[in-house]
Amino acid sequence: MASIQTVLRNKPNARSLYPIAIRITKDRKTSYIFTGQYIDKMEWNEQKGLVKKSHPNALSINQLIFSKLSQANKRLLNAESDREYQSVATIKTSIVKKERFDFFSAVKIQLRRLEERGQFHQRDVVKQRMAKFKAFAKADKLHFNEITLDLLKRFEAYLKNDRGLAYRTTVNYMIAIRTIYNIAIGEKWAERNHYPFGRGGYTIKFLESQKIGLTVEEVKLLEKTEIVTPAQQHALNIWLISFYFAGIRIGDVMQLKWSDFIDNRLRYRMGKNQKLVSLKIPEKVKPILAHYKDIAVDDFVFEELRMVDPKDAKTLRTRIKTVTRTCNRHLKNIADDLRINKNLSMHIARHSFGNISGSKIPIQMLQKLYRHSSVTTTIMYQSNFMQDDVDDALDRVVNFQ
Repeated sequence: MASIQTVLRNKPNARSLYPIAIRITKDRKTSYIFTGQYIDKMEWNEQKGLVKKSHPNALSINQLIFSKLSQANKRLLNAESDREYQSVATIKTSIVKKERFDFFSAVKIQLRRLEERGQFHQRDVVKQRMAKFKAFAKADKLHFNEITLDLLKRFEAYLKNDRGLAYRTTVNYMIAIRTIYNIAIGEKWAERNHYPFGRGGYTIKFLESQKIGLTVEEVKLLEKTEIVTPAQQHALNIWLISFYFAGIRIGDVMQLKWSDFIDNRLRYRMGKNQKLVSLKIPEKVKPILAHYKDIAVDDFVFEELRMVDPKDAKTLRTRIKTVTRTCNRHLKNIADDLRINKNLSMHIARHSFGNISGSKIPIQMLQKLYRHSSVTTTIMYQSNFMQDDVDDALDRVVNFQ
């Protein structure tokens, strides 16, 4: 016999509030259905499984809890009336399915999860893409079995022909839909037999991306230039530090602190995957750091993030985006003045390091410098720049007398 109880889960969101959930227990196994409500732990009555009266919205939240419990108990009785054995996961599925859980309901939950994890940029991107999909489908609810190969192909054609989006951008929209669908299958909100992707369904094909970096001569031009304004020099300094440290991302560059530099090494934790990184300080970096050390007022190397709370992920992301746009604008002007016919931006610093390293450095060492988890990732990335063998082979064939 299964049991149902309301509980407060122990994993808080970004605002340190805890989710209220309905716990289903059977055969010492548990599963949870979330109510969508979050409260402070001090405002939860664990014995009663209700919100304390001191909470300003206690009455409405407790009414919601009673309603959810009543619905869950009814559906549990129906599920258990079946003579066949049902696991706790099956019971949860039967309860959730009766609520006619649809694709856009899954989108809302995923957006909330991204926000709780502080992934505000990804949340905004997914929200924008799913809004376009919802407008195209012309439906407030779209059940998973309604997402067919035909619908996906028509949406692809709409994005390409009507919206004029590039191929890679269109692919990103389809990946977003597939990701939500995969999450729904994993959560038992959708059944795999309706899955519209993969073999026999909609196949997502990736075009090889072209990565272009600066050459040694072009980087030397940047190092020696004197025809820049103070603002342009600042942007160039940030770019050079990124390049000298094997393409460190601008979000990490802007958050560098003097306390990260220990024993002639840079030691920091990457913002993208929280990996610890330790790199020797190249000689070319030292004069740049010395310039900023002379004007330092606190532990930050650069001033742009000094007034931003590092725990406020949303504000931090917005500020870094603003700084990146400003730097890219200055870098473009520098490139124009120096007649560098490439899109000089913060991101190209990483490509430039790859282009110049080419096949000179063993791939395992490049993996460490790039901070890649897998050497396969490094091989695929570096294949954009390792052209010597191909060029030599071509010459051997065509350079005959």
